[in-house]
Amino acid sequence: MINVKIYGAGSIGNHLAYACRSKGWNVLICDVNTEALERTKSEIYPSRYGAWDDNIRLAGIDDYKDAKYDLIIIGTPPDTHMSIAIEVLKKAPPKVLLIEKPLCTPSLDDCENLLLLAKSTGTFVAVAYNHTLTKNTQVTAEILNKGIVGSPLTISAIFREHWGNIFRAHSWLNGPQDTYLGFSDKGGGALGEHSHAVNIWQHFAYMLDKGKITEVSALIDMVEDGAANYDQLSLLNVRTEKGLSGNIIQDVITAPAQKQSRIQGSIGFVEWHVNWDSNNDAVVYGEQGEKQNMELIPKTRPDDFAGEINHIEKLLKGEKSNSPISLQRGMETMLVIAAAFRSSMENKTVKIDYDAGYNLKALSTS
Repeated sequence: MINVKIYGAGSIGNHLAYACRSKGWNVLICDVNTEALERTKSEIYPSRYGAWDDNIRLAGIDDYKDAKYDLIIIGTPPDTHMSIAIEVLKKAPPKVLLIEKPLCTPSLDDCENLLLLAKSTGTFVAVAYNHTLTKNTQVTAEILNKGIVGSPLTISAIFREHWGNIFRAHSWLNGPQDTYLGFSDKGGGALGEHSHAVNIWQHFAYMLDKGKITEVSALIDMVEDGAANYDQLSLLNVRTEKGLSGNIIQDVITAPAQKQSRIQGSIGFVEWHVNWDSNNDAVVYGEQGEKQNMELIPKTRPDDFAGEINHIEKLLKGEKSNSPISLQRGMETMLVIAAAFRSSMENKTVKIDYDAGYNLKALSTS
């Protein structure tokens, strides 16, 4: 039996608890806030999944701290991820440690310490960019493998979604100022919360054998709203080490939401869509001058996490090669985010030197 511990009784903790319980795994959810634990049991979980699951244990953050688990999930705010992850790996390393996105804050503090600990303990550390593992991504990969697009010319990725949906799902929050979401330096704002766009761009670039993003030019619209200070809109132009250029857009102001990526090639294109309508994701593709094709992919909200947990199950069995949610991939996403903030602040293109490590020294301007 797989034993799972989840740090954080918020929205993501409940989603992943349900996904793990769907496999029959033992689940413990812990939180520093007893009200959050009660809310999970009485409100969040039953409202989403029909009823509370009595097989889920609830505990304080320090309870069962040194017990051994196969899988530990960190679903707390981003500015706490590093300290919790490092403590876990030092005291009771699991087989797999899954950290919710974004991995950390744009300061990149302790990224290299975490990487060293992961190597020394043998724990597979993953970052929860679950869209790389959903069915629409698998279908996109199949289409690309058929050569329909020809030689890739550019990639665009867009995650534009008003964060009112987030606050409606977290009724105990009055607005961005009540959470990390309202603070870019804590891992919130558009670049942190919707970093799926950066990550899926990188994922498709890897799929096309175009390498890592090494140049970032960004325009970021920062907002100060009371105590909150966040990027409401981030526009990135990027280039990979093998010369593929494209753009990434993320915001917290667009309604209805737009979540998609387009790969344009020399003879055709493929578009990847999240929430094409209320019941489906979609993949649209075609060659120039030919009729467009569409594959609708039925899905519910729990399906967004099912592929992720299926992948985690493989990781627990030792199938660890080329994981799209590896710690390295998550750190590469954070380097792009950090580069974007610096680019916008200095109004310059920022270059990323991965040989310099996962820290701010890897960033330079020309």
